[in-house]
This record gives sequence, structure tokens and C-alpha cells, in this order.
Amino acid sequence: MTDDRRSITVLGSTGSVGAKTVTILEERGGAATFNVVALTGGRNIERLAEQAISLKADIAVTAYSECHAELQERLKNETTEVASGSEALAEAAGRPADWTMSAIVGFAGLVPGLRCLERGGAMALANKESLVAAGRLVTSTANRSGAILLPVDSEHSAMFQLLANVKPQEIESLILTASGGPFRHLTTGELAKVTPKQAARHPTWNMGMRISIDSATMFNKALEMIEAHELFETPADSIGVLVHPQSIVHALIGFHDGQMLAHMSSTDMRGAIEYAMNWPNRLPSRLRRLDLAALGKLEFEEPDEVRFPATRLAREVLRIGGFAGAAFNGAKEAALDAFLLGNINFTGMSCAVDEVLNSMAGDGSLCGEALELKEIMEVDRLARIRVEEYISRGLGQD
Repeated sequence: MTDDRRSITVLGSTGSVGAKTVTILEERGGAATFNVVALTGGRNIERLAEQAISLKADIAVTAYSECHAELQERLKNETTEVASGSEALAEAAGRPADWTMSAIVGFAGLVPGLRCLERGGAMALANKESLVAAGRLVTSTANRSGAILLPVDSEHSAMFQLLANVKPQEIESLILTASGGPFRHLTTGELAKVTPKQAARHPTWNMGMRISIDSATMFNKALEMIEAHELFETPADSIGVLVHPQSIVHALIGFHDGQMLAHMSSTDMRGAIEYAMNWPNRLPSRLRRLDLAALGKLEFEEPDEVRFPATRLAREVLRIGGFAGAAFNGAKEAALDAFLLGNINFTGMSCAVDEVLNSMAGDGSLCGEALELKEIMEVDRLARIRVEEYISRGLGQD
């Protein structure tokens, strides 16, 4: 008897995007409709086990070996296989599946994502760091296997939809929008005093802590600029950013004849996830409908790159090329870790990334084509070390 169910894997199923994906799968029939091949998560073992039981997953993997026993205990009465550690995570990602959600946060999502792309199928990409650190490697891997890469960041999903029937030669600009985060009216002095708890409270989106802080610093938008360059093969000088506090317009295309197209939806990742899940079709959704009359107005402004230098640094990354994306992402992740530990202040994060990018570009560390995973991982490692050295000199706390 053949199994006609669509096979699904969710990498990072316990994070904000992954958990939303699981919820949508449950709403659309769960295990009766989908053959869930693999679910992977981190330390939230209770949630991972609940998801595996609900969806009757073939395998559940925690990235942390020390959490293996707890996951095994919670699933002892289930048929779900239990595994742990980075190798097990990559092996699970490589198991055949029709559609995979790649939602592991940070550089840690690169290797599992590559394993997924190597075996083909469709991969919905919510892990922007993969494209930032290893854009050409990711896209070339997808091209070799015939894998379909579907963007899930709200801005890139919007752009992907807008570009569906557009001729590349007609495009003048791709514009990503940014909420501006919770601190867009603070002075530089006030920004230096922002705490991790304050930075984790996003004004319009319900996201995980790290992504929310990246949004507050505008690093999230910087990553998305680089991601757009890799996804859509767009020249750096054609990629723009507008601060849009309402977060209703997610992306715009400007044409050579002066006209524009914009994509709008409510602030809910459901829209982007379901679009990628159902592509190339659209199915009815529970996504909240916009009431533009009730909203009243939409505001736009230029980003302030003095107080929020991240987007300026993204353009520098695109100018340098080579391994600059890997260095930028590694330094950004290390600076965020330091901020969470209280070793660097809010504004110090961008200063540290700027310092590392300049020093590594200056000594030739970023030269070459970023097409080998080993070399990309080495640049990532060196960038993180240089952030530590920056902090050890007493910098980043002014």
C-alpha cells in the first residue's frame, strides 16, 4: 500500500517559525495528512516531544547531546526514533522529504540546510544566516540537485511573490521595509543603555529573542539586504531599505518607468510559511485580513545609519564580497552573545562588527570565493575570536 501523504521535515521546530509551521501542519490534518519525517530542536525538549507525538514524527533530534536522555524518556512509549548532536541533526536533514522548513536560528542552520538541499525537494528557508555566510554555496548546491529554494522571511517571501511575473531588465530597485524596532527615536546615548530584556520586546512582530534583538539593532535588515542580493541576484546598489513602523508593507519593487509594486499583509509569519508550503498554489488561510481603513495611514522614512549602522555595514559586505558575509555574520552572532552576557552594550555590537570586518578585510582574510564549507566555517571562527579580542581590550562598553 502506497503512502500518498506529503513528506515533511521541520528543522528548528521549537523556535518561533518552526513552531508556527508545526501548528499549521496540525491545523491541516497533522499525521493523517502529512508524513512527518523529522523534527529537530534545541533545549526545549518538552515542546519537541509534544510535537513529535502530535505529528507522529519518524525521528526527533535535539542538537544537544546532554538533552538526549530527557527526549528519550518523553518519547519512550512512541515509535519516534530519538537522536541528538550535530551529526544526527545533519543526518535527519538529509532524509528524503518533499518539503522542508529550515528554521534553525543562526550559523548553526547552515550544515543541516546544505544536507537538505543536497538531496533535493523543496526547502523553505527561514535561516537567513545561511545565505549571508554562504550564499553562493547554498544556491549552487540547490542548482546541482534541482532543489527548490523558497524564502520564508516575510520580506523575501513578499519579494519572491512580487517578482513572479516581472522581467529582470525592468527592475530599478528592490526595497525591503523595516519596522525600525522599539528604539528608533532614542539618542545614541540612550541606545547605549538599552538592556537585552528591552531589546527583545518587538513593537509589531512576535519573534524569538535573538531575532527581536537583531531587529532592534537593524542587523536583521542588514542580513536581509545580503540575503536579497544572493536570492534574487540583485546588484548591491539596487537594494534599498525603508523604515515602516506599521510593518504592513513588506517589500516593494521599483521599475525603470517610475512605477512601483508593493506587497502587504498582516504581521504574522503564517502568511509567508503557508505561501512556501503551498507554492506554487495559494490555499485559503487563517491569516488575519488587513483593514486599511481602520489602520488609517502608512508611514515611511529613511533609516538613520548613524545611530543604526548595520545597513551601512551590509553594503560594505556586498562591496567587499568573498568571505565578507561569513565574517559579518560570525561577528554579529558573537557580538549578540556578548550583549546577552553583559560584556558589550547595545551600540557596541555594531562597533565590534565594524572593527572585525575592517580588520579582516585589511589583512586579506576575506579574499577568495566562498564556495567551500570548511573555509567558510574557518572565517566564521576567526570572526568570533576577533570579537572576543575586541571586548578583551575593554571596547564596546562606552
